[in-house]
Amino acid sequence: MELFWSNNIEGSLVRLDREESGHCVKVLRHRAGDSLSIIDGNGSLYTCTLLEADPKQAVARIESVQPSFGAHPYRLTMAVCPTKNMDRYEWFAEKATEIGVDSIVPVIGERSERRVVKTERLERIVLSAAKQSLKGAVPRILPACSVSEFIEGAPEGALKLICHCHELESLPREGVSSALEGARGGEICILIGPEGDFSPSEVELALSKGWKSIHLGESRLRTESAALVATTAVYLEILKNA
Repeated sequence: MELFWSNNIEGSLVRLDREESGHCVKVLRHRAGDSLSIIDGNGSLYTCTLLEADPKQAVARIESVQPSFGAHPYRLTMAVCPTKNMDRYEWFAEKATEIGVDSIVPVIGERSERRVVKTERLERIVLSAAKQSLKGAVPRILPACSVSEFIEGAPEGALKLICHCHELESLPREGVSSALEGARGGEICILIGPEGDFSPSEVELALSKGWKSIHLGESRLRTESAALVATTAVYLEILKNA
């Protein structure tokens, strides 16, 4: 199944942008009358008939709509400090999209080596991954912010988990599966630190704001590996409880 994407949907017509149109008409050689599957990035799949095979702006007519296409029964925000090598962060974003994530937030910690993130390439990567993994929703790449800003602004009522390596006798860390035990959906936020981990003050701030302290096992993981393990743990645990 090949998917196209469009955010230009008016009434019964869908218009593809130049890049999607070129791929549809020039590369895949679709012609007027062909059936197309188009996602809107917000969760819906449109089965359409191609009306105008224009390589600059193809136009299709909607025949049917399938909401919640490829959806998962939770809303997951992964707030992950960018890696020094941006390729590794992009790898995480791609794989997390394939598994199931709703928002990715580059957060800048006190110990972060990379402090500037350009989101345009990440947006292209998650769009491609959503189409490849047959999902109607494309994860949002939110603007970078500091760890403390994200901790302070996390939504009320969400299950908020911070993964770190600090040993705190008063508040021991629990495993991510244990923290998710019994969860059947809702809003989940997970914080993953930089290569040098969160600072003690960042962990203390999170705990003071109601975040749970978690670990991901005995292995020492790279930032992008830890983020993907956490994403996978949410997917498997919620599906088990559903």
